[in-house]
Amino acid sequence: MLSLPDIQSRVIDKLEKGLSPTLTYHNVSHTLDVLQQAIEIAELEGIKNEEELLLLRVAALYHDVGFLATYSGHEETSCSMASEELQSFGFTKDQIDKVCGMIRATKVPQQPHTQLEEIICDADLDYLGRDDFFKIGDGLYKEFVIENIVSNETEWNSLQVRFLESHHYFTRSSKQRRQQAKQINLEKVKEKLV
Repeated sequence: MLSLPDIQSRVIDKLEKGLSPTLTYHNVSHTLDVLQQAIEIAELEGIKNEEELLLLRVAALYHDVGFLATYSGHEETSCSMASEELQSFGFTKDQIDKVCGMIRATKVPQQPHTQLEEIICDADLDYLGRDDFFKIGDGLYKEFVIENIVSNETEWNSLQVRFLESHHYFTRSSKQRRQQAKQINLEKVKEKLV
């Protein structure tokens, strides 16, 4: 089986070379942030199983590779690309199915079914409850304008309010670490709409 550092360098290299520069949110920085947060949340949630930790890291690396090919429905494309590569790297069908389950769980609205799926979902949207929320959100706003998802800041802020109000963290640790700051961020976005 290919080692995690080798997988990571292959995926990151592929993303750096292939992602469109118009992806100002779904970029290498986001993938590395999700990887880092997934590792932290797994530790806080007491995940000790080495195989589970490996599969979580692999899923975090691959969760957005589908953006290399498509914007809408990228999760399924990410899963297909991961399946093909992981099979050649020596992963079993069961391991690949778990990785794909985690990738699919990140599709909004998130619907995780396992603890690992809950962890990657929380890692993927960790920034909602952080101090860099507006900085990271600005990248998503620019991307959404290019993709014609929103056309101005008012539409963007309305979308953010709806999203933040409907979103919830799944893991105990993310609720403890991020819920309060997420609520503060929501109130700040609401103020922009007044």
